[in-house]
Amino acid sequence: MNAKYTEEHIISLSWNEHVRMRPGMYIGKVGNGSSRDDGIYVLLKETIDNSIDEFLMVKYSKIEISLKDNLVSVRDYGRGIPLGKVVDVVSKINTGAKYDSIAFKKTVGLNGVGAKAVNALSQYYRVVSFRDHKAVEAIFSKGVLQTTRNFDSDEANGTLVQFIPDEEIFGQYEFHDEFIEDMLWNYVCLNKKLKIIYNDKEFYSENGIIDLLQKRISSEIMFDIIHIEDEDFEFAFTYAMGDANEETFSYVNGQYTVQGGTHVQAFREAFTETIRNFYNKNYDASDIRNGLLATLSIRIHEPVFESQTKTKLGSMYMVPNGKSIRSYIGEVLKKHLDNELHRRPDIAKAIQEKILFNEKQRKDINNIKKVSREVLKKASLHNKKLRDCKIHFNTNHERRLETSIFITEGDSASGSITKARDANIQAVFSLKGKPLNVHKAAKKSIFANEEFALLIAALNIDNGLDNLRYNNVIIATDADEDGKHIRLLLLTFFLKFYPDLIKAGHLYVLQTPLFRVRNKQKTIYCYNDTEKQKALNQLGNGSEITRFKGLGEISPDEFRQLIGKNIRLEPIVYNSEIKIDQLLDFYMGENTATRAEFVIENLRYNEILDLL
Repeated sequence: MNAKYTEEHIISLSWNEHVRMRPGMYIGKVGNGSSRDDGIYVLLKETIDNSIDEFLMVKYSKIEISLKDNLVSVRDYGRGIPLGKVVDVVSKINTGAKYDSIAFKKTVGLNGVGAKAVNALSQYYRVVSFRDHKAVEAIFSKGVLQTTRNFDSDEANGTLVQFIPDEEIFGQYEFHDEFIEDMLWNYVCLNKKLKIIYNDKEFYSENGIIDLLQKRISSEIMFDIIHIEDEDFEFAFTYAMGDANEETFSYVNGQYTVQGGTHVQAFREAFTETIRNFYNKNYDASDIRNGLLATLSIRIHEPVFESQTKTKLGSMYMVPNGKSIRSYIGEVLKKHLDNELHRRPDIAKAIQEKILFNEKQRKDINNIKKVSREVLKKASLHNKKLRDCKIHFNTNHERRLETSIFITEGDSASGSITKARDANIQAVFSLKGKPLNVHKAAKKSIFANEEFALLIAALNIDNGLDNLRYNNVIIATDADEDGKHIRLLLLTFFLKFYPDLIKAGHLYVLQTPLFRVRNKQKTIYCYNDTEKQKALNQLGNGSEITRFKGLGEISPDEFRQLIGKNIRLEPIVYNSEIKIDQLLDFYMGENTATRAEFVIENLRYNEILDLL
């Protein structure tokens, strides 16, 4: 029998109700701030994007940003929002100046959604526009207008936006400065002569995308960065020494397109073709691009992205119905890159040596793959170590950003997580014992190792991150010494062979509780001694205390709570000030007097006593 269906089942939502009911449509993943693509950073980015678009039009000098007690403030010194439209611009969908290509050219925000989404998803939202000694202020809560006022002001022209993300949407969130500062560094490098001040810390770039690439480089390079610039496209590049993957960082109208898009594809094709033509050799594309480190930036009219979060470019043309992006980038590289190689024979020689090195490496790896074909056959998506999920990151599914894989130690821990997981978006990969220390290993050797061969196949990262199957790669080991050692060995593997996985913000460590404190009415999971004491104060000193020694001791029912919406993840954050090779030498290389001295100076005696 059909369910009853009447007019009462038809619901009309206001603009802010729809944003709050379906936040993923507007900001991608909601999250709690532990990942750089979580929603609270998208709110900040959407606000700054509007200030950047204004900077592109009038070239003012600075943006001031502050964060205190979750109150975000962004003050720019542009023209200010026209005073009669302040409320409309932040609360009426499809309202904004960017529909007028005369007022805003080659900007990021074109659909009039960003500011409204920030407004709707904030428990407090305030906007003030200053124009010619007059000002208009509007204050909202969850997208609902609370107050407005007009007043005289001596403030310089521009716009101030303040907001507090709503805990009803984001839960117990926390901002991480390292994610914010990385975002701000991108902005100043892509917008030379702009200064951004964040909590009194100044961000400024003299050399634009050269500085941006320099900050991203984590290994020794073959030659100084080469910079090539045309009217609407520029790129900087060099090559990494030794074994290395291609790393390309791309931007459209100042927007970081972490997933690339049509401009990246066009660049790769043009770079490969130009190199082949210069040497008059039909080199394999992977041999040309392995080890290539590049940053590219393009400015186009009315860019089309594949989602509101603008992480992948879908546009085909520089201008609607104009020259294609592919043709334009191809022409730039054919002319300028070819000229640079003719002008710099030392660079041309270094690149050819790198290509020949990559060719030898590729053939060696292919030979090992042939020898270990039976191992790699097991590395299919149906191998025994992988309990896969139904949805994957390399699809267009609306929940793709939620996809995760837990890398666990042994069958006990993986069994609990497997029973507790959401099989739609959470996969589990079970390690057998401790993985190899690959600090001194060549890349070709890891394909002969069953554990790593299976893991590489499960993640689908052998040829880069373009087809990565999970957005969140989570190391889930015990908190004891063995678990920490396994964690270090896995970090060494990713840092040495797949550092771009870390740089793109995909790698995490699962935080699991050390204690369970409960009475007959309530259970509290505690991740440290401070939380344990707080729980005892709340539940009473007579409460039962359980100390977890390993993930296998946590029941599936308990795990279901710990890996659900309240999951605690510690992001592995790449520090561009430290070279990866030096880092691995220090922590994972031969024991040295320097490391022994470091260990002695940093011993935590209270943790040692806990282990005794």
